[in-house]
Amino acid sequence: MDIRPLSDRYAVSPQIDPADVSAIQAAGYTTIICNRPDMEIPPSHHAEVLKALAEAAGLTFVELPVTHQTMGLDLAAQQKAAIDASEGPVLAYCASGTRSSIMWALGQASKMPADDIITAAAKAGYDLGGMRPTLDSLKQG
Repeated sequence: MDIRPLSDRYAVSPQIDPADVSAIQAAGYTTIICNRPDMEIPPSHHAEVLKALAEAAGLTFVELPVTHQTMGLDLAAQQKAAIDASEGPVLAYCASGTRSSIMWALGQASKMPADDIITAAAKAGYDLGGMRPTLDSLKQG
């Protein structure tokens, strides 16, 4: 498992394994957000499998699959709402962590400077520099 914090309350990860759920809970995360569509992975890693394990461990599980068609401000707002509603730190995952980072960035853009967003993502190994114009426009809007 490769957890990469973007903030004190939010971290991203590549695809998690069912065996990782107990370690996620032990690490203090209270919510898991799945940004990976089931069509990309084997049935053993589908959201319903991980949701059952997460809920059995006392975690909240939110399914918000990100595809080219769904990636946008509406889904980012849902992601932000899930983060804000969480009682503690959130771990979001997708194939590499990039989509989960993008959803976080879009959700933070209205209150956080683009430089800070891009720097936080870069420290975690994600290059969101190409999003600067979008992040800047969301800060102004």
